[in-house]
Amino acid sequence: MNIENKNIQLPDFLIADLYKNSLVIAGDEPKLGEKLPKTEKPTTERQWYLGSNLRKITLLVSEKEAVYLQDDSLQFLSAILGACKLNLGDVAIVNFHNDPVNYSVLKEKLSPSVLILFGVTAQQVKLPFNIPYYQVQKYDTSQILLCPALATMLGNTQEAKLEKSKLWLCLKKMFNV
Repeated sequence: MNIENKNIQLPDFLIADLYKNSLVIAGDEPKLGEKLPKTEKPTTERQWYLGSNLRKITLLVSEKEAVYLQDDSLQFLSAILGACKLNLGDVAIVNFHNDPVNYSVLKEKLSPSVLILFGVTAQQVKLPFNIPYYQVQKYDTSQILLCPALATMLGNTQEAKLEKSKLWLCLKKMFNV
């Protein structure tokens, strides 16, 4: 067998392994064995909300132990959205605890037609007014609704059922359900 006529190509990793002590790296490349610096995506490039925001509905929550939401909170919100004939693709869920944004940032990045705050105050998002829970307020180009934290609506206690019913009455009016 004549090897001269064969065009054999070895994979890059194998060549590097065979010549690990004699390869020369030119330019500003790191030297062999040198660790590459870690690069994180800037905050503006990473996905800082859950959902696709197709219907421009922003849900602002504040949960310490989750990136976006705890599983039980997500399950509850999914059920509520389903009852309103919506889904996670229609909304943007922002965890205020991890990304403390104000209204002007929300308006610029997400353009919410509806903004629902769960356990986040109007002052925290720099709104120029305060409204009681479960009162729909029109402001700028948004309908805004403040509610207690999602944790108060979880479970089957009388208090949770009362909070759920108050929320449902507002959502029925907001989304014409």
